[in-house]
Amino acid sequence: MNNIKQLIKLDEPKILFAHSQKMEDPRDGLTLFGPLENNKPYGIRNGVVSTKDGLRKFNEYLKSIQAPVYNNNNITRPMFPGFEAVFRMAWNPDKMIHVEITDAELGKTLYYEDSHTRTFETVSLIANKLIAAQDDDATADVWFVILPDEVYQYCRPNSALNKELIVTKKTTTKTRAKKFISEPSLFAQDNEESEPFKYEANFHNQLKARLLPHSIPTQIFRESTLSPNEYLNGFGYPKRDFSKIYGHLAWTISTAAFYKTGGRPWKLADIRKGVCYLGLVYKQDDRSNNPRNACCAAQMFLDSGDGIVFKGAVGPWYNKKNGEYHLKKKQASELIRIAVDTYSQKEGSPPKELFIHARTKFNQEEWEGFLSGVTAETNLVGVTIKTNVPLKIYRQESKFPMMRGLAYIESRSSAFLWSKGFVPRLETSLAMEVPNPLYISISKGEAEIETVLKDVLALTKLNYNACVYGDGEPVTLRFADAIGEILTAAPLGDKTPPLSFKYYI
Repeated sequence: MNNIKQLIKLDEPKILFAHSQKMEDPRDGLTLFGPLENNKPYGIRNGVVSTKDGLRKFNEYLKSIQAPVYNNNNITRPMFPGFEAVFRMAWNPDKMIHVEITDAELGKTLYYEDSHTRTFETVSLIANKLIAAQDDDATADVWFVILPDEVYQYCRPNSALNKELIVTKKTTTKTRAKKFISEPSLFAQDNEESEPFKYEANFHNQLKARLLPHSIPTQIFRESTLSPNEYLNGFGYPKRDFSKIYGHLAWTISTAAFYKTGGRPWKLADIRKGVCYLGLVYKQDDRSNNPRNACCAAQMFLDSGDGIVFKGAVGPWYNKKNGEYHLKKKQASELIRIAVDTYSQKEGSPPKELFIHARTKFNQEEWEGFLSGVTAETNLVGVTIKTNVPLKIYRQESKFPMMRGLAYIESRSSAFLWSKGFVPRLETSLAMEVPNPLYISISKGEAEIETVLKDVLALTKLNYNACVYGDGEPVTLRFADAIGEILTAAPLGDKTPPLSFKYYI
């Protein structure tokens, strides 16, 4: 690009569906042409872990989304035509493996005074049932974990029980437990009481983490999500009012379920062949006595749309002074080699282009490590993407903000990109207020800034966990924090294999 300091409008990226058809909106493409790839033509076989009442609510919800689902008084979100009409496959309660959780079992785990212990015990209850079911060759395409709302309420960080609900008092403190985690006690009871503190007191993250070694895909629901009208406040209204997004909820739940069965709803239509994107993930390890210790991981996305997560080493990657994370040369090289080897196994040859996305700039040591992990046939580019660089653009005489896809080219290696904004197809804006842009800079390697901008905008359309027109961040970074939380929610060790993205979301 010869000119700099200019405002340009990028074309909206298109995505590919069945019959090689391209559309802008995933909901349009699925409705008109169906998903790109369906490997369960005879329907989804459900695995459900729930109470009897949770199973009833799941079955009733499944029946309700076989027909069209509308959003009350909300024309900005399209209606859901029905699962089989969208995905060209069946999803009904007839194909079912049910593993029951009884109220008595939950009563033994949910009422510990300490949040770490009650979360650990409740996750153990569910995880053990899932693992046992898998060992019994109970093959489900995806397991749906339907939880009473009490589990969500009491198995989260900083959650507390009312005094009258406490059944089992605290036996240790977090400080004492951390001491025995780093230096085991001579007394077995001390070590047993400290075990739950090795895990995060967050049911969702801990369950996902503990199931990773078993490769069990799960979708977790609160019962009130499936049946909100049964949970009313003191005025007789639903505590969680989904009436304006019933259709949107059906789109989201259905797309995530379809993806977790191994299907591909869509992929990017015009992405370059041989390109690969890697998003770096860091999360401080709160269990460590060293405040600099953090877990590093990477999310890799191929031009096919497939997503894979690699766990790197835990080490002193965090710099408290600047709030940034940086790998040492050896660990950077190992991480990039895993990514390139996995890509080569799937595609038959190394990637021609490999873009590494991160929230901070790369330092020289880690970049040398990344370079040592690729061969000369791969062009390696480091891209920094920030969301906190302020720049506002206003439109005169308009009730809508600027259009999504607007970019301000600042230099040959940096630009602002508005991934939110007005969308003509929807006749509304993806932002609730004047949107902030992404600040994108090529911090290492060589690439055209406009090519990088087009790629980043395209990657906002690969979120299979929600069926939306486009996200505010590329998928390489969209789930970085969530994946980091899962990888540090349990002591996984350094041998966690590369796993599909579906096991984390």
